[in-house]
Amino acid sequence: MKSDALLNAYIDLNLLVCAGALLWLAARAGLRRTSLATVYGPQLRLLNSMTVLLVLTPVLVLIMNASGLGHPPTLSDMLVSQYLQGNVNMSATQFEAMIGMREDLVRDLTASQAIWSRSVAVLLISGAAISAVLLGHAILRLRSALASAYLWKRIGRVDLLLSDHTAVAYSTRGLRRLYVVLPTSLLNDPRDLRLTLAHELQHFRQKDVETAFLMECLRPLLFWNPAYYLWRRDMRSVREFACDQALGARARFDLRSYCECLIRASERARRTPIFLSSRSPSVALLDRREIFRAPILARRIIAITERRPEGRQGMVWGAVAAVIAGAVLATAFLIQRPGDWSHDRIMLSTIVNLERMANRSSAQATVTALNAGFATSAN
Repeated sequence: MKSDALLNAYIDLNLLVCAGALLWLAARAGLRRTSLATVYGPQLRLLNSMTVLLVLTPVLVLIMNASGLGHPPTLSDMLVSQYLQGNVNMSATQFEAMIGMREDLVRDLTASQAIWSRSVAVLLISGAAISAVLLGHAILRLRSALASAYLWKRIGRVDLLLSDHTAVAYSTRGLRRLYVVLPTSLLNDPRDLRLTLAHELQHFRQKDVETAFLMECLRPLLFWNPAYYLWRRDMRSVREFACDQALGARARFDLRSYCECLIRASERARRTPIFLSSRSPSVALLDRREIFRAPILARRIIAITERRPEGRQGMVWGAVAAVIAGAVLATAFLIQRPGDWSHDRIMLSTIVNLERMANRSSAQATVTALNAGFATSAN
């Protein structure tokens, strides 16, 4: 596969993550005005689906372009059409340079002849390599933490482990087995042990460990993209809210005891600050921010005690998901490079050539007039 095709797929992924973050922010702002603002289970499923869609869309577009199935209209084609209709007040040369910025960028980066293009390539490769190394180190650290714990119970595919080196319970997985690591101190409090275990098992039902691992695998490709960190932060918050609400919706679930369990876990974690890396593909009972920032922990308590709207909202969430998925796919095709030369592009190229010829003729006329003026002055 050509290097420019891979570079364009890389650019598409980053642009789609930016577009996805904007769509999510718009959806969240719209939901705040409704009773669905505090319904976090469907929000988590929406975020997870969008994450998978954003990852797969550049690959699907790349396969479609490589197979020669045709090119749908792009944003560049639409702008050219608007320019030819007289709706863009700009010279043809400037307009062509504007819509060709991405092509010029890809060409310079793949050629790596200019100093700036070499510097950008080095920064991108170095950042991706460092992120990959840090992710590998986090995985090794997680494996070491699992190896130092000892098996307490086994429930189906889930291994319950006890550890003296963690103050916060967390869950993770291997290729086949699922793991819940519990602090040994929880054995002294059966009620907190039961509530903590229920929380971690709910993460497995929501596929939170898999999405956390996917987000960390994307870091080497998106380490410089602010939209990625916004997306990751919101996903972490929403998955905890959704997990808490799923537990609170169970019959005979003691919300007061669960909130007190979160507070006690936060107190234990502050006394024993031993944590896994933030890049670790695991899901903990409490995040670092929740341990050291009381307002964030308070948001979880408020979320679990919120009164959820009655009735079915499946059609509403389905419509929201369909609109966002359609917008993501439309954006993926709009940001593609234009295909072969179309009639509109030939017309634009002709206008550019005529404009350059007119500028050249004007410049020659100016030089001739100046030469004539100098000759007259000399005489």
